[in-house]
Amino acid sequence: MNIVTFLKNTFSLNTETKEALMKKFLIVGLGNIGAEYANTRHNIGFKIVEEVAEVHKTTFETEKLGDVATFRLKGRTFILLKPSTYMNLSGKAVKYWMDKENISVENILVVTDDVHIDFGTIRIKAKGSAGGHNGLKDIQEKLNTQQYPRFRFGVGANYSKGRQADFVLGQWSKEETSQLIERLPIAAKIITSFGTAGLANTMNEFNGK
Repeated sequence: MNIVTFLKNTFSLNTETKEALMKKFLIVGLGNIGAEYANTRHNIGFKIVEEVAEVHKTTFETEKLGDVATFRLKGRTFILLKPSTYMNLSGKAVKYWMDKENISVENILVVTDDVHIDFGTIRIKAKGSAGGHNGLKDIQEKLNTQQYPRFRFGVGANYSKGRQADFVLGQWSKEETSQLIERLPIAAKIITSFGTAGLANTMNEFNGK
């Protein structure tokens, strides 16, 4: 093989590798590990990525710093992550898996609860502050940026002053649980839309629903 052919092949491989990496997405559902947290409002991120895994018939495996499931759709690779670091150290797991899979910040989507919006309301943004959320705060610190996509699922603010922690760490009510049955499939569609249709289109289609 002459040098010209070698360089052409090398360039082609590099281009193909870059294109493959651009089609890889890290979807991070925030929550706390342990049975006592499984059905709490703060764990809606876990619940949403679990819904996605079920829809796409993939299972989570325990890996370093989290449980991970993978599936492919329309030429895209989706890596679902449930950090095992507990909420306040979520950034450690996010940074590790971004580096391990060589995923750029614009190709991650962080799924979390939000007490500032009504229950079930969806808000997708390209960037923003942590808004008092400790999981988002740690991710921001570890990535050294606020500019990463996030999907906030409203849990409402039906709590008295000083009781926010008790509320988000509390169990869903019966009414909320029945409504989640309808909301979770929509949330799962948002995840795949992010990877296949892009952030802007996903925001236009789903924000406020």
